Amino acid sequence: MSAEEPHEVHLVVNGTTYDVQVPARRLLSDALRHDLGLTGTHVGCEHGVCGACTVLLDGRPVRACLLLAVTVDGHEVTTVEGLAGPDGTLSAVQEGFRQCHGLQCGFCTPGFLTTVTAGLRENPDPTHEEAREMVAGNLCRCTGYQNIVRAVERAAELGREQA
Repeated sequence: MSAEEPHEVHLVVNGTTYDVQVPARRLLSDALRHDLGLTGTHVGCEHGVCGACTVLLDGRPVRACLLLAVTVDGHEVTTVEGLAGPDGTLSAVQEGFRQCHGLQCGFCTPGFLTTVTAGLRENPDPTHEEAREMVAGNLCRCTGYQNIVRAVERAAELGREQA
């Protein structure tokens, strides 16, 4: 079997099951964007450095540009499209970013939103320094991170209010 021959992959993305055929070397980010039409996952550096492609794999943040789609067969993937409620209600993290202008140009935003979602599940009451550390692995080329860190802190407040 060559690397170009398609492989059947069973993906559960944002609660929906997809059976797709992909070449063995298809990146998860490309499968999400091109095979499933979920273009919210952005590809920035293609080296896993910038974090724009971050999605949740079984609830944990991973770089979709560093994973082959065939390796996530049967696992649950959550993209930025899956963070809002079924009725379109923004999650606490999305609302925190909206309220604090943490979105900036928006290119890196999907990676930040998924990263922070996982971070706040693990630590729902971060200190200012912990909020800064939570986003330290994602790059924003627009400006500083002040609004993004404020958004993390606001999202934590909103999450506690909703609990």
